[in-house]
Amino acid sequence: MHRRALALSLLIISLLPAAPAFADAPKVFERRLDNGLKILVKPDHRAPILTTQVWYKVGASYEYGGITGVSHILEHMMFKGTQTRGPGEFSRIIAENGGEENAFTGSDYTAYYQNLANDRLEVSFALEADRMRNLALDPAQFAKELEVVKEERRMRTDDDPQSLTYEHFDATAFLASPYGNPVIGWPGDLEQLTAEDLRTWYRLWYAPNNATLVVAGDVDPDQVFALAQQYFGPLKAETVAPPKTRAEPEQLGERRIRVKAPAQEPYLLMGYKTPAIADAAEDWEPFALEVLASVLDGGSSARLTRELVRGSQIAASTGASYSATSRLPGLFLFDGVPAKGHDIPALEQALRAQIERLQQEPVAPAELERIRTQLIAGKIFAKDSVFAQAMELGQLESVGLPWTLADQYVDRLSAVTPEQVQAVARKYLIPDRLTVAVLEPQPLAGNQPPRAPVGLGGHGNVR
Repeated sequence: MHRRALALSLLIISLLPAAPAFADAPKVFERRLDNGLKILVKPDHRAPILTTQVWYKVGASYEYGGITGVSHILEHMMFKGTQTRGPGEFSRIIAENGGEENAFTGSDYTAYYQNLANDRLEVSFALEADRMRNLALDPAQFAKELEVVKEERRMRTDDDPQSLTYEHFDATAFLASPYGNPVIGWPGDLEQLTAEDLRTWYRLWYAPNNATLVVAGDVDPDQVFALAQQYFGPLKAETVAPPKTRAEPEQLGERRIRVKAPAQEPYLLMGYKTPAIADAAEDWEPFALEVLASVLDGGSSARLTRELVRGSQIAASTGASYSATSRLPGLFLFDGVPAKGHDIPALEQALRAQIERLQQEPVAPAELERIRTQLIAGKIFAKDSVFAQAMELGQLESVGLPWTLADQYVDRLSAVTPEQVQAVARKYLIPDRLTVAVLEPQPLAGNQPPRAPVGLGGHGNVR
């Protein structure tokens, strides 16, 4: 699995302990306040806990040249005080109430969450409503946090050769789409960002009519709506104009780049232009692409690990990933590291052979049934976490998809046929839609390995 999909998966899995599986999904209750704030409540009474999440429809794909990274830095500044609360007070109050809190920025959204006992919902609402419209954005605090983000970029991207390769790969694959910009921002843009840039961005996008409030757990919907009205209802709406996004031009041929950076081993990254649910020509295609990704990389018994890592031993590691729930068209990704005694061309040839096999031979019914069962089980077991339940709703709403799709997802995956998997492989996994990036290792200074990238602890940035 590639880092873009892996980041979100690890985030979900790590936050809350698993609870017993359940078959019947709880009902979702919906309400919209007069100021435009959308509220989704999903009761789950198995444990006396709750998660509250505020999702803003803004992220790196809303940014333009000169201010890339502004969404991520603003996420950091949301913890640095409001007009009535000082820096760090938000986190201190949540900790005193026995909760945990954090945030993450993606290409299509920025989200903030708290996990608390079920009698602490009002604490969360009071704090989130305060910083939705009353952020301090102190210039001195901004200057300090900007240096923190620059160091975060150095550790997560500049000093991590695979992440650096991925950044250059995105910039090559997308000529016009804002997905070509890194979530954390380009170095030159970080150097010129100002507190006033953040203030303008905050005023434009951090408004109740550009947000979705999601609460899941041991709660009563009527009480949630009443508290939301009390704390969020008085906030003023903002005039929010949809972003003017340049459409990605049709790719007219394969693109290839080489990235030279200090590293211990080479790395291969391949991506094919693919649609998402929001823009697919046929509504079944994104679900077939998800199944295709699982055929290739759905665990240790899937084809890439079975045949390239354990079988021919061409790859030390390899994977495939695809996300159907993005705001704009994205990529079907392959990546890998060749095993000792093999090189990048051999690994690429092996991956292309796997693609060609999918294009020429429909997946056998027994294999598809196993993969489909595994994929659907993963979707169902993810609902064992109240955090994951809320996150699914918030993510769908933030990319412009109806939250009701969450209840349809398993049925859509179940309906995928071998012929549909073969059809999307033939249509989308073709050379004219392909971008390839190869990391060519350069000598390490002092023969020391580069610093490891920072994990998902702290305020994160994901794609």
